[in-house]
Amino acid sequence: MTLILGTIGEKKVVNYLLQDGFTIIEQNYRVREGEIDIIAQKKELLIFVEVKTRATPTYALSEVITRSKQKKIIFTAKHFLVTHHYKNHVYRFDVALVEGSDLTINYITNAFSENPW
Repeated sequence: MTLILGTIGEKKVVNYLLQDGFTIIEQNYRVREGEIDIIAQKKELLIFVEVKTRATPTYALSEVITRSKQKKIIFTAKHFLVTHHYKNHVYRFDVALVEGSDLTINYITNAFSENPW
């Protein structure tokens, strides 16, 4: 059930990004050290999106996307940038929380950065 809910949430976020003018480059990009749910592009901007879907919100965002998880996403994003020749693109890390029975998207632009300080 959790996998199905997660897939539905990711599809909803993909549609949200497409409506905002983004092109989806990759979904569920994996390397040994981590995974990125959605990689999208609009002009020279790349976004790396972590999607969290849950029927009932039980944790704060800081508990859902821990610093450890952020580091894995950042490492994976850097791997993608180098191996796919996007080194000169501007990029950011967004988080999409898909919550509730109506699966409302709470989209957080630039939710975290490489340097938290």
